[in-house]
Amino acid sequence: MKIIEIKTTQNVVLQYELADLRERILAYLIDLAILFFGLMFIMGIIATSLTPLTLTIVAILLSLVFIFYSLAFEVFNHGQSPGKMAMRIRVIKVTSGQPTFADYAARWVFRLVDIYFSMGGIASILIASSSKSQRIGDIAANTTVVKLTAAMNLSLKDILTIHAENTYTAHYVQAKQLMEEEVLLIKSALDRYRHYRNQAHFEALNILADRIAEVLNIENPSRNNQVFLQTILKDYVRLTR
Repeated sequence: MKIIEIKTTQNVVLQYELADLRERILAYLIDLAILFFGLMFIMGIIATSLTPLTLTIVAILLSLVFIFYSLAFEVFNHGQSPGKMAMRIRVIKVTSGQPTFADYAARWVFRLVDIYFSMGGIASILIASSSKSQRIGDIAANTTVVKLTAAMNLSLKDILTIHAENTYTAHYVQAKQLMEEEVLLIKSALDRYRHYRNQAHFEALNILADRIAEVLNIENPSRNNQVFLQTILKDYVRLTR
């Protein structure tokens, strides 16, 4: 299992599990199947009612859909194509922050070399052997692909505790409004503070607690920011599971 650590602008270190080669191949095959069957279905419906010239134009348009499919989804769907969504993986920036259009475009351009021209050989070798699971497109864009499954999970001990507490009532119902990335940020900050109890992580925890309280419009949260964030995580699990 490969792990990558990314420091946010608030000096909180996030740990992501990198998507492995199998997951990335399956995501690609899912996208390929969606494209193939989708385009064949459309062509089957309209082919009988079009003239040869119009059919050629439609074929060109559908070819453009095939070519720009991955780029469009990653740009407009926060680094996820349908295949990546199915496999619960996502493109992220190695240096923190959201990938830009230029980053996604760089990944897309190098698909020609990584995947198409080499029949996926170059991409497979680099993803399997590099420390950050990067193909050439990822290296050029300074991106990688990570798993999202862990973003919604607490530790096993925490989850079992919540399940055992049948009478547990959420303290902050607003917790269900959190996005996966925000839950991951909270969990990572708590984990880092538990393992490294220094001033930097303590301050990061306080900043994060204030920000979460502001985002969720929570007035007078717990004076203990660690307890507050732990409660938010428990409430999130209780309200969304």
